[in-house]
Amino acid sequence: MLPLLTQRLQAMDPSLVPEAIRNSLRESQRAHTAFALRLTAELFRILERLAEAGIEILVTKGPVLSVRCYGDPGMRQYGDLDLVVRHLDIQRSTQTMLDLGYAAKVPVRAIEAQKIPGEYAFRKSDNQILVELHTERTFRYHPRRLNIEQLFHRQASVVVDGRGVPALSVEDELVLISIHGSKHFWERLMWIADVAALISSGTINWNRAIEIAREVSAERILRLALRLAADVLGAKLPSPLEAEIRSNRAVGRLANQITRRLVSSNSMGIFERAAFRVKMRGSLLDGAAYLLRLSFSPTEDDWLPGREHARPWLIDAIGRPLRLARKHRRRTAT
Repeated sequence: MLPLLTQRLQAMDPSLVPEAIRNSLRESQRAHTAFALRLTAELFRILERLAEAGIEILVTKGPVLSVRCYGDPGMRQYGDLDLVVRHLDIQRSTQTMLDLGYAAKVPVRAIEAQKIPGEYAFRKSDNQILVELHTERTFRYHPRRLNIEQLFHRQASVVVDGRGVPALSVEDELVLISIHGSKHFWERLMWIADVAALISSGTINWNRAIEIAREVSAERILRLALRLAADVLGAKLPSPLEAEIRSNRAVGRLANQITRRLVSSNSMGIFERAAFRVKMRGSLLDGAAYLLRLSFSPTEDDWLPGREHARPWLIDAIGRPLRLARKHRRRTAT
């Protein structure tokens, strides 16, 4: 949120803000702008190499979302590049990233063994740039399996630094960031600000957005995101949905829960997190099935180091809920 805060303060009477704070904010903004330019240049290089390899890519979040929300790739803080690729292209994409000088966080042998991580992360040691590849199989927090071909069919072009970049449609982007925010229990105000900015952009086809959310059974998740944008940041809800969202008691309770936690900064315990997962899905039966699937869908954190490629999926799945219980018990205790 610092770039947005810095921009707003520039329009205010300088005497209202201590000089030390103004200088600190300006320095932070300069550093972020320089970093955003490096990321954008690297994005163009990666897109060119993947295109040469015949691999289609869609860009999400990062500079594309910054342009869509705030009109400038440097007006939103982000630390990595997020790219969407078909799962069938992941091994060739991995090799391309290795050829570009990146190191794979996920062991290559695990990728070859078709193990599915939370994301395929690559980092470059010389400049610490992080790139994450996402496929239809890593989007595990979508309540229903994503049809990735529809993403490519609906794709749009977003101009970043004077160059068109292949991106998700704005409606797909809205649904994706809504699911991402709910995945992380809306712990960061920036995620709500992104939703509010997209609502205010006037570029969303709401019938299409609702249909896209319905494709992955994320209708309540989308409504929660919109309600939070309205309640927390005063965004004007779209007229076709406003009455329904305002009258939805389940969405209202979830929004109140998140709003209270934003103010208090309290961490969710493991049972509170589980209940939230169930409620954000919809019906009790659907919510329980969603929670059960997430609880037994292992990621790289559940793999045995050094044996990632060899240990059976079932063993990883059984160990996952035990690891999550230990992790969140420690977090609650601190």
